[in-house]
Amino acid sequence: MFEITFDSFIRIVTVGFLAYVGLVIFLRISGKRTLTKLNAFDLVVTVALGSTLATILLSKDVSLLEGLTAFALLILLQYVFTLLSVHSNWFNNIIKSEPRLLFLDGQFLRNAMKKERIKEIEILQAIRNTGFGSTEKVKAVVLETDGSMSVISSEPGNTLANVKSESESVS
Repeated sequence: MFEITFDSFIRIVTVGFLAYVGLVIFLRISGKRTLTKLNAFDLVVTVALGSTLATILLSKDVSLLEGLTAFALLILLQYVFTLLSVHSNWFNNIIKSEPRLLFLDGQFLRNAMKKERIKEIEILQAIRNTGFGSTEKVKAVVLETDGSMSVISSEPGNTLANVKSESESVS
């Protein structure tokens, strides 16, 4: 259970280094959009890349070339899906959700909260996380497509704050 052979150690270090370098190269080629978390779909791809890297490192049954191929496939699919979503509203609507207004001008929008399975206490937490002690100085709270909540101040000159919600839902 706690044993590691010299051969296993060398394999993990060598394959780990090469897989990591390969992943960095693929990510640099594919651009910044690959690792953004603008919606739940993007989060799934990011997690899948991490899981693939772990599998390459720890499984003797997966070769470096197979792992690099898996990276390339995930990144290529991410590229194709985001390209299709930019050029096709129909496709975009299938894979992405729309932001949803949860709080506006001192009122919790109960129907929207129910549809998104968000409780009042979670909205209040997001408001506190942005530095507001109460809802008085808050114009709106929006549940973004990535599961974060944007809190928009009612004070002129204040910019909005974006807070990761505790209950990020995959929509």
